Parts: sequence; C-alpha cells; structure tokens
Amino acid sequence: MPKTTLHLDRFLPYRLSVVTNRISGALSRHYADRFGIGIPEWRVIANLGRTPGLTANDVVERSAMDKVTVSRAVAALEHKGLLSRVRDEGDKRKSRLTLSAKGQTVYAEIAPLALGFERDLLTVLTADEAAQLDRIIDKLNGKMDSL
Repeated sequence: MPKTTLHLDRFLPYRLSVVTNRISGALSRHYADRFGIGIPEWRVIANLGRTPGLTANDVVERSAMDKVTVSRAVAALEHKGLLSRVRDEGDKRKSRLTLSAKGQTVYAEIAPLALGFERDLLTVLTADEAAQLDRIIDKLNGKMDSL
C-alpha cells in the first residue's frame, strides 16, 4: 500500500483555518481591550446588529460556531448588559436575542473598525481578485452544504 503524506502547509482546510484565525485574531485586537469582548462575543453582536431577534440557534447556523460557544458568548454579553433575551411568544422554549442600547453602541463603534480592517486587508487584491475570492468562497460554502 503506497504511503500518502499530508502536507498541512498545502492542505486547503488547514490553510483556510490558519488565515481565518490570523485575521480574526488581528481584528479582535482592535476591540478586545476597548470593549472587553472576544471573537465569539463579537460574532454574536455582529449577527444581532444586522438581524435583531435571532435565537441562539439562529446564531449557531449563521456563524458556524458550536452551540456551547454561542451559549457562553450570549451569557457573557447578557452579563455585561450588551444584550437581552425575551421569550418567544410562539414558542416559550426559545428566547429572542436583541442588543441593548449599550450593545448597539458597541456594534456602532466596532462595525466601522471591522469594515476598515477588511478594506485594508483586501488592498493586496485587485478588484477582479476580490470579486473572484468572493465567488470562490460562495462556491466552497455551497459545496459544503452538499457534503
């Protein structure tokens, strides 16, 4: 049986993980000290800033974070007064999550930082390369839906 060697430095899933971890880590340095939140908390805030009233399960689906991570992030944000939970009228087992006024302020301050960070990151790509990257990411996500 021939020996197959996996070269992590050329293995696409590993490479994507490394680059996303590096990007998330660099971005989090812009808001961690100032707002006292980490990457999972920011992802919850970002989702609720765009779509108020999501459930924790909705955030899990949208962010690809696991349930435990989302649950801890929601609890931490609630403890810090950045979000509130309201029981869903149609299904009392669910809670709808919304940003508090303080949470909305944090979102309003971090969102422009995040967008500026993204703009700066993408300066290494031409407009065509950035559009191509966007299409490639969509294709890979589509493929993952079928795997």
